[in-house]
Amino acid sequence: MKKAVFCLLFTLFTVQIVSQESQNDYNFLRLPVSAHAAALGGDNISIIKDDATLMFNNPALISSVSDKTINLNFMSYMEGTKLASASFTKIINDKATWAVSAQYIDYGNIKEVTEDNIEQGTFSAKDISIAGYFAYTLSNKIVGGITAKCISSHIAGYNSLAMGVDLGLNYYDDERDLSVSAVAKNLGGQLKAYDETYEGIPLDLQIGASKRVINSPFKFSATIVDLNHWDYSFINHMVAGLDLILSDDIYLSCGYNFRRAHEMKITDSDNESSSHGAGFSFGGGIELERFKLQLSYGKYHVSSSSILVNVSYSL
Repeated sequence: MKKAVFCLLFTLFTVQIVSQESQNDYNFLRLPVSAHAAALGGDNISIIKDDATLMFNNPALISSVSDKTINLNFMSYMEGTKLASASFTKIINDKATWAVSAQYIDYGNIKEVTEDNIEQGTFSAKDISIAGYFAYTLSNKIVGGITAKCISSHIAGYNSLAMGVDLGLNYYDDERDLSVSAVAKNLGGQLKAYDETYEGIPLDLQIGASKRVINSPFKFSATIVDLNHWDYSFINHMVAGLDLILSDDIYLSCGYNFRRAHEMKITDSDNESSSHGAGFSFGGGIELERFKLQLSYGKYHVSSSSILVNVSYSL
């Protein structure tokens, strides 16, 4: 029965995703929280690890997280903008796991100017997301997960409120070390708009797979993102990543995000375009039995680089 409910919900919301328009607010939800996923290109929904941060990409993946795991994250973004998040995971029984999380982004002080470019002072802007997660083992190889989140945005004296849902499925074959996932992210919309114009949140339908090469330290990942929009080149839907597994406790990762590289391209006076390294990312982690430290580097804007740090501890 639970398996049927998960599949029905996933199908209904996938249909809804295709019918939505692309205009949306709350684009901070597109930024990575997991350093491992960030190192693999920024979008990865299929890595099976004892890593609580992966639930931000796919709620089904919390089924692999240790009981009573506390997780803290910090990311430097563009100048003056900082992101922080935290989560807690609890195993209910051998089939069910729940978690809660909070995300916060502060855009710093922003100049306030009139339409005539006359400075009027400064204002602040920030976004907050509070979420609950639930994952259930549907069979010995399939897990379903759901996220419900409340999102609030504040810009100067204006604010808005939205609700969103993520739905995820994961198939994992332990013998072949093969993982395949499908996720519908950010289904929902605004409950309270900044003014009288209601907009959506950044809907994103993704599929992905990860596979370790037998008897080697290499694991390859590929994710296809933004399947609800097909008005641009197929290659720019692709995210590719590679893990180098040095031991059970240490890994190195690198990745390439084709869409990010395309969107960040700038054409100079000689009519030559470059993304200035945007799209590439790399990182690594130390994953002990109870303590985990992960770091990644990436460029999410041509003007600056970002460092993402994850720290987790199982009580």
